[in-house]
Amino acid sequence: MSPRTAAASAPVTTSNVPFYDLAPAHAPLLDQFERTFREIIKSSAFIGGQAVEDFEVSWAAYCGVKHAVGVANGTDSIELILRGLGIGPGDEVIVPANTFVATAEAVLAAGAVPRFVGVDPGTLLLTADEVRTGLRANTAAIIAVHLYGQPAPMDELHAVSTAAGVALIEDAAQAHGATWEGKPVGGLGTAGSFSFYPGKNLGALGDAGIVVTNDAALASRVRILANHGRAAGHHDHAVCGRNSRLDGLQAALLSCKLPHLDSWNSDRRRLAKLYEQSLTTSGIRMVKQDPRAASAYHLLVGLVDDRDNVRKSLDRRGIGTSIHYPLPCHRQPAFGEFYDGYLPIVERAAARIVSLPIYPGMADNDVGRVCQALHEVIEGEIEVQP
Repeated sequence: MSPRTAAASAPVTTSNVPFYDLAPAHAPLLDQFERTFREIIKSSAFIGGQAVEDFEVSWAAYCGVKHAVGVANGTDSIELILRGLGIGPGDEVIVPANTFVATAEAVLAAGAVPRFVGVDPGTLLLTADEVRTGLRANTAAIIAVHLYGQPAPMDELHAVSTAAGVALIEDAAQAHGATWEGKPVGGLGTAGSFSFYPGKNLGALGDAGIVVTNDAALASRVRILANHGRAAGHHDHAVCGRNSRLDGLQAALLSCKLPHLDSWNSDRRRLAKLYEQSLTTSGIRMVKQDPRAASAYHLLVGLVDDRDNVRKSLDRRGIGTSIHYPLPCHRQPAFGEFYDGYLPIVERAAARIVSLPIYPGMADNDVGRVCQALHEVIEGEIEVQP
């Protein structure tokens, strides 16, 4: 239902609920951040060093894998996995069209070509059936994107990747701490990629990323490629690599935050449950949750008609929202040459999706405010300004 003009006497109040706020989670850690910053300065371990090694070990253990290699950011981590697997020119990589552009960027950066496919209408995630539509003789890998914090259906995707003899890569940039049938994401395929962009469930205070895998040889190749191709000594460049290293300060700060990740994720799940209980209007359909998955709820996404006017009305009431993502990858000018077809589920969803506020430390009554405002807006009680 579209918003309609209310009576002139209907009040419009300001609730001031931001879409996202890092301050509640960071506030108790500020003293620890400052001490850590001073320690890194004193040690001068700005590139590599003990802080990086410690975080790699901790993150590997958290994900239940044998190896973790810190890199500069999440986009690089996907590219380096592909390059480490020998995937490049002449190869295609299956990518769900409903993802952030970084997934496709990384494929192109490795020299391969993205093959965009559709998604499930309920979860908006990649499915095995969609993968089968995209398989070609030159398909080298499938990237399963755990979008919004919810794992893609890894059992089915693993089966189809095994049958096709191609790598299964997890883009877990939004899924820190999410699980599939009780197992942490990242170690469910050939390799996993994480971003620690500041707004992620586990975010650095700048850009950072990591590759996780149980394949020792792949981990070694990724480490070599990310460090200018150095295989042994400082001046021994075995291959043409690049500069993509997790710096010591970001690693140390991530180590400060990691012990709190499970608590923050529990907070997100509790808030998501409150939304489910409080959002009584039938005018918004929340993205479906697979019962086999435990989402990290990086984002809380619903679909509404007349999305832009709904957002304007919510903004007038001080309710922050966002869109992830308004233009699908296959419709982006940068990738237009790789797909000229129509993906109906992806494109219809892109016109209706809206992301609602959810973050650790968000007050319970703020959820109520968001839900009440949504109800009023969708039922047409709030005036939309031109």
